[in-house]
Amino acid sequence: MQRRVVPMLSASGLVVGYGANRSVLDRVDLSVPDSGVVAVLGSNGAGKSTLLRTLSGTLSFHGGALHDGQVKLDDRPIQRLSAASIARAGVVQVPEGRKIFAKMTVEENLRVGAVCTPPGRRASARERVMELFPRLAERLEQRAGLLSGGEQQMLAMGRAVMASPRVLLLDEPSLGLAPKLIEQIGDIVTEISAQGTPVVLVEQNAAMALRVAATAVVLEVGRVAMSGEAEQLKDSDGIHDLYLGGHSHPAAQDVDGEVEGEATDLPRRRLARWTA
Repeated sequence: MQRRVVPMLSASGLVVGYGANRSVLDRVDLSVPDSGVVAVLGSNGAGKSTLLRTLSGTLSFHGGALHDGQVKLDDRPIQRLSAASIARAGVVQVPEGRKIFAKMTVEENLRVGAVCTPPGRRASARERVMELFPRLAERLEQRAGLLSGGEQQMLAMGRAVMASPRVLLLDEPSLGLAPKLIEQIGDIVTEISAQGTPVVLVEQNAAMALRVAATAVVLEVGRVAMSGEAEQLKDSDGIHDLYLGGHSHPAAQDVDGEVEGEATDLPRRRLARWTA
């Protein structure tokens, strides 16, 4: 008899809404194994951020409610737990827009991230963050609000890593960044996963997301339209036409505020620490 493989984190039959709109998510399922990256794709309004909020228990902070369905961690229901309890259990989210504490220093932001981490593990968590994001080591005493956009994204991700997550939820980490930084984000996500932390990556940048993901889910108007292995989805007509289409990334501001030109297709690089 074949052994049943239990995903580390799973969602089944999620029905989620805000106010009178009770079906922002309509019977959505998601399975996150104990390794690798799961990409969640979709256009604006598809329900991607709502899905992450449901997984992390922060849905009520945004006026939303779970009307049906379950979220399980290690096959145990967690959807009725508080956001703090879910974070302590190991499901940690980096929200869209970074949401760093601008008036606090980089060091203080990282300490906040370690609140749920047992004291004996905080030093190793900090060492991991410094290794992944060496630029933060140069900015520890600087106020977070004075960091560049790219550095703020480093800090948001580093703060989450300080919590020693069992599952890391990333909501649009490439938003507003230049193409060269977007590729570096992908490399860092890959490396975090390779170190043993599974990642759920919500992204509108499908090219980057599918490059780093093992599996992917496509949401359309609150429902799962497609799901499967990332390589297969990348080659499907639906994904190519809707999200890839052979277009370059649009122009965006770089970390110093200068406008970058359109990106060209670059070869897959070896993993590198995010240093710029």
